[in-house]
Amino acid sequence: MTPKQIFEERLAGTLAKKGPADSPAVYQFKITGDEGGDWVVDTGAAAVTAGTNGDANCTITVTDSDFVGLVKGEIAGPMLFMTGKLKVEGDISLAMQLGSLLS
Repeated sequence: MTPKQIFEERLAGTLAKKGPADSPAVYQFKITGDEGGDWVVDTGAAAVTAGTNGDANCTITVTDSDFVGLVKGEIAGPMLFMTGKLKVEGDISLAMQLGSLLS
């Protein structure tokens, strides 16, 4: 499983099934490493796109291996955050809501 597969297949499918969120948010993901990249998750539009969005409410930066481990449930998000391996800019409360979106 790669970050690209997670965003463009798994997460895009989940958002499409759920439809637009009642409390929309725009997340910018900056995944570093060999399999990294930039993705925008817009819960209001129920869409995932590759690239960047300067108006994101919350920006998450993490390595590709840590991101995959987080999605697989092998690594806890709070532990990554507390050890500095996951960085959050913007609305941190939105980052705390990601568990339900990514699991």
